Amino acid sequence: MPYNSVNTNVGAMVALQNLNATNAELATTQSRINTGKRVGSVKDNGAIWAIAQNQRATSNSLNAVKESLSRGQSTVDVAISAGESVSDLLVLMKEKALAAADTTLDTNSRSALNDDFISLRDQIAKAVKNAEFNGANMLKGVSPTTVAALANADGSSTITVLAQPMDLATGALAGLAVDASINTQSAASAMIGTLNTAIINVSSALSKLGTGSKALASHLSFIGKLQDTVDVGIGNLVDADLAKESAKLQALQTKQQLGVQALSIANQSSSSLLSLFGR
Repeated sequence: MPYNSVNTNVGAMVALQNLNATNAELATTQSRINTGKRVGSVKDNGAIWAIAQNQRATSNSLNAVKESLSRGQSTVDVAISAGESVSDLLVLMKEKALAAADTTLDTNSRSALNDDFISLRDQIAKAVKNAEFNGANMLKGVSPTTVAALANADGSSTITVLAQPMDLATGALAGLAVDASINTQSAASAMIGTLNTAIINVSSALSKLGTGSKALASHLSFIGKLQDTVDVGIGNLVDADLAKESAKLQALQTKQQLGVQALSIANQSSSSLLSLFGR
């Protein structure tokens, strides 16, 4: 049966245990509201925290993939710009060659056309030389740059865009010598066929570069969407429902106040024993 004791206040002990439990819940709820996370540390939920942390690693790795794709696309786009300039220069060179092939042309006129032709030829070399981005050039050199951009978060896959060399006498311009000229009628006539082939080859090379740039841009867009989806998934795992936590906070604060009052009442029960001794 219940008994009264000044040594042991069972009611106060129970009230204190309940108040401590309420305070612990209140601290948890306040932490969720402050951080916005239901699982803010490994102590909250070890399994969920580990899953979320792995997904965060994936999301952060996708930043590197996006950077690689962006660099690759910029490198290809610079090569495309230079290649288009080369193509335009070849068209102008063909025009000069065709004019110089006229048998009725006098020496001075042919010489002027040849000077223009040589100037255009040299501009091709300059355009190819300057087609560089971040130290990479897809058009120039014995071993021009082949773009191999990262395609996934673990680096096991890449998107490759092959180099398209356009140096004079190499690659797409293999038939156009570094000292090509149209200083004679026969040289001009022969140059027309050479330039036709060069224009076709450069157009084909530009088509490949354009396809590569489009592939990089498309994959970059996909990686952006994938990263957003991963981030949403992480949020679903660890983010707190703030509306729910706010409502819970109000309830716990009320419960805490009631607990304090209950403990106060329980603590007063011992003093009531004094009345038994006429005090």
